[in-house]
Amino acid sequence: MTNELIEALRRSVAEAIPELSIETLIRAEKPLKIKFGADPSAPDLHLGHAVVLKVLRRLQDMGHTVQFLVGDYTAMIGDPTGKSETRPILTREQVAHNAVTYQTQVMKILRADRTEIVFNSQWLDGLSSRDLIQLAAKYTVARMMERDDFQKRFSANVAISIHEFLYPLLQGYDSVILKSDVEIGGTDQKFNLLMGRHLQRESGMAQQSVLMTPILEGLDGVHKMSKSLGNHVAILDAPDAMYGKLLSIPDELIPRYYSLLTEVSNAEIEAITAQLRAGTVNPKSLKEAMAMHIVGDFHSVAEAESARDEFNRIFSRGEVPTDIPALRVAEGDRLSDLLVNVGAVTSKKEFVRLVQQGAVSMDGHAITDSFFVMAAVDGAVIRVGKRRFYKTVVG
Repeated sequence: MTNELIEALRRSVAEAIPELSIETLIRAEKPLKIKFGADPSAPDLHLGHAVVLKVLRRLQDMGHTVQFLVGDYTAMIGDPTGKSETRPILTREQVAHNAVTYQTQVMKILRADRTEIVFNSQWLDGLSSRDLIQLAAKYTVARMMERDDFQKRFSANVAISIHEFLYPLLQGYDSVILKSDVEIGGTDQKFNLLMGRHLQRESGMAQQSVLMTPILEGLDGVHKMSKSLGNHVAILDAPDAMYGKLLSIPDELIPRYYSLLTEVSNAEIEAITAQLRAGTVNPKSLKEAMAMHIVGDFHSVAEAESARDEFNRIFSRGEVPTDIPALRVAEGDRLSDLLVNVGAVTSKKEFVRLVQQGAVSMDGHAITDSFFVMAAVDGAVIRVGKRRFYKTVVG
């Protein structure tokens, strides 16, 4: 591995239990089995997940094997981590639909020759009630209530369902079945990750090591990147969308995104941080370079360059995109209905809000009527927000 890759690996590990140096991983005499689990509770992975996936790829390049565990069984329970209330239980059909996309997305980063994809329903579906009782007997309620989010909910008199206690137990049991040497996850997963060590010890096995990665803030610069909060960049975002979103991050997040999502050297990141503090560089130029790194990594250098040129053409010179999706119209159609149907807005309520903000226009003229009715006209350019464009087609 190059020095840059080793540096990137070191700075992407926030904590290791027990103390596990990068040198130990590099010099391991045999390939280690490194587990990473992801519940398909939503169809898209985002750059917050990519922080962990990039660490896994670097470990694969050292010769280790990744056990990518799709939590198709545990997703039906829902991870209580960071939640202030019980999560809704997903159906098996919802989970199966989401799981289909996961393998495609993770393989944009991981190496196929060193990845084992497993589904925990393969063994959890077969647990009997006796098995579950025996598993539950390996942990106490007092220890379970040490978990921060359970403590907060209990103190606030917010209900905690018994099935939520099963989640960390089942995640830990996955490590027993897989005989994992290392498990990796975000720092917010510490309780669940340590459960694997506990259950392996209870089963008379060697305990897995635990690696924890930092949590990536979303585009708002405040909250953890999350699809539900709308502050995310999806791994499957098109190059243009990914590039534009990355340019919207707060300036203070620039070094962090460089650190966790690129392979640039520590010296470069330190220089970027110093320039930002001294005000000797335009933050926009740093974001552009950062976006080029990330888009090029998930797509290609050519697509990153095209996304940059398209962004500059639209937002710097006020032009329209070269490739605009069609919006089929008929005389008398309400624009709000058309935009909801194509997914440009999530609801009529969002359409009204955007109209009030002056964020909806046709051929450069702001639309001020929330009940705007379309004429049967070909070629009119509808703009919604900053980045969504449509060209009308009659019929």
